Amino acid sequence: MFRKIAVGGLIGGVAGGLIVAVIQALTTTPLILYAEIFEVEEVAQVARVILAATGDAQAQPHPGGVAESFEIGRFLFTALSTIGIAVGFAWVVLSAIYVRGGEITARTAVPWAVAAFLAAGLAPSFGLAPELPGAGYIDLASRQIWWFGTTVATALAFAAFAFGRKPRWIVIGIVLIVLPHVIGAPEAVELASAVPAEVAAHFSSASLVVQALTWILPATIAGYAISRMGRRAEARAA
Repeated sequence: MFRKIAVGGLIGGVAGGLIVAVIQALTTTPLILYAEIFEVEEVAQVARVILAATGDAQAQPHPGGVAESFEIGRFLFTALSTIGIAVGFAWVVLSAIYVRGGEITARTAVPWAVAAFLAAGLAPSFGLAPELPGAGYIDLASRQIWWFGTTVATALAFAAFAFGRKPRWIVIGIVLIVLPHVIGAPEAVELASAVPAEVAAHFSSASLVVQALTWILPATIAGYAISRMGRRAEARAA
């Protein structure tokens, strides 16, 4: 079974990751590039002030050079990163189903993948929504600690809901879901951003959809691949 999980995860991760990478290129990547225009322009304005203060007012910074044509390379790098993440997500879902003792199929993979997205993606987004370049700075360590705690607490809550045999487990699950948000996510040092609010909101929602697909598509394809491998093995044995 370990070999099937490894191979199935690779198949699902590569196929699902490529699909997600194309979706990213059409949805979130253009928004990131648009937001970087504001970030580069802010840097250029600071450079102009420094140049004027040093008496070299005739010199002109060239922020456009930062965003010269790297579209193909950027897409390939993003696609490879997405595929790697998708393979990892697929392995997590498949391993969880296996440890639980369930049959690994496309149908059984979907609810596990959805639960994983809710725990690792949607729940933390209520405190730390996906952000575009130029958003207010939040200490990385604080973000990671709060995200990890929220993900673990939400996952444990789902386990309590699904496998708890007594009403108290429902109460424990509710407490685990609410607790990280009562504690509160770390706040940005500065909330100001040059990016229009509607663009930031669009990016946040699009990013969550992409993240959901990154969990669901690879796991579903991997589950289907493993079930096919199982049927072929049974046919050869017969």
